[in-house]
Amino acid sequence: MQALDDADRRILNRLRLDARITNSALAAEVGLSPSACLRRVRLLEQSGIIRGYTAIVSGAAPDEGTVAIVQIELERQTEEYLVRFETALRRHPEIQEWYLMTGDGDYVLRVQIAGIDDYGAFHRDILSRLPGVSRITSSFAMRSHRRM
Repeated sequence: MQALDDADRRILNRLRLDARITNSALAAEVGLSPSACLRRVRLLEQSGIIRGYTAIVSGAAPDEGTVAIVQIELERQTEEYLVRFETALRRHPEIQEWYLMTGDGDYVLRVQIAGIDDYGAFHRDILSRLPGVSRITSSFAMRSHRRM
């Protein structure tokens, strides 16, 4: 992986705020020529520092369901267990985000489900069958806010 300099950090910070910014606007904001800026963005993509672009979809509409925050403990924390577990997570679009954690649990997941009534089936059919899971603790969001 390449070492980041100040220009790379400015590019990454700006793209975190708005990945749809035009290259010319990005270049002007970070103090580079458009060609130099585009070259740096491409290098950041090729090196894997920028792994992709995404749309952040609001979860505020009532018809978009319920958010469950799920803490998972694994039987073991070997690299093999972690890889198998994360590979399985990718197969389930309801699992929107996950974090490998320090402290008590191993992973925290953000799960978007239709409603609390549907969570029982999701817990039984999906979460409890993920490889290596020894304990599941779930909480439900009552209100959400995202800083953009």
